[in-house]
Amino acid sequence: NSELNSYLGNSHIQGQTDAEIWNEIHRKLLRVPEDVATSWRHKALELAQEVGAVVDNRNLDELPFVRDEIIYPGLSGTVQAKGLCLSQTALINSEISQTHLADNLYLIAGFLLLYIKFIEIDADLHHALKSVFSFDVVSLSAKLEQRHQYIDALSDRLHRIQKIDENTDVVLNLCAWIDMDEAIHSLVFIPPAERYSWWGKLQKESRHLLKKAADKAVKAGNEVRLKQLSGLYADVCEFSKDDLQLDCGGNPGEVLTCLRVYAKINQQQYPGRVIFRTLR
Repeated sequence: NSELNSYLGNSHIQGQTDAEIWNEIHRKLLRVPEDVATSWRHKALELAQEVGAVVDNRNLDELPFVRDEIIYPGLSGTVQAKGLCLSQTALINSEISQTHLADNLYLIAGFLLLYIKFIEIDADLHHALKSVFSFDVVSLSAKLEQRHQYIDALSDRLHRIQKIDENTDVVLNLCAWIDMDEAIHSLVFIPPAERYSWWGKLQKESRHLLKKAADKAVKAGNEVRLKQLSGLYADVCEFSKDDLQLDCGGNPGEVLTCLRVYAKINQQQYPGRVIFRTLR
């Protein structure tokens, strides 16, 4: 479908069984705008129902996170397929939950565990985290060493925030949150998920936490400016550094996703980082 291709690139279904195909289709739809995804979910369900399958909201694989949410349903009847959900219980039962983290850190810990699980089940996931590999967007299923390094970087940045937060240095704390937000937004697809997709909205929760850290620094008397880089790349490239380019997704010359926000804290500037679509 040409509309889906604009969001997913030349994406092919690799699954061999009904259950694999059901899951792969629905995971891909998490990357397209919600209204487009809803339409295609209905089509997928209609096709399944035509052969005697029924929606099953209990037949679900659970992913640890800070809330309960059915991401997409499973099937029972003539087609047996697991769905997927976020589970607060799974997070509570994890080792990381036993460390009594503050609310904001608890959400970041949720991101860490959710990402680890998602990387295991979705072969399309890549990373673009500069501190791990700065020259390209890297497949996490093809490069296992990169997968481990990316997950380690996420974990290290969570621990850094925890230590600095206890230290109450608001500027250091803000810088640590910028680094953490970058790590979260550096888990990407090719092309990157659309901002109004399920994935886009999930990652946006990290930006809300970043804003809280910025507000805290402002209240302490600091001048803070954060800028999420979007739109035409030519208009924002002065605020970014070491950007990455792709030849698919979005429109030529546009920013596809903001990996790291631009920041100016007092007189110090910290460049952002983006993935953009080439002009050709």
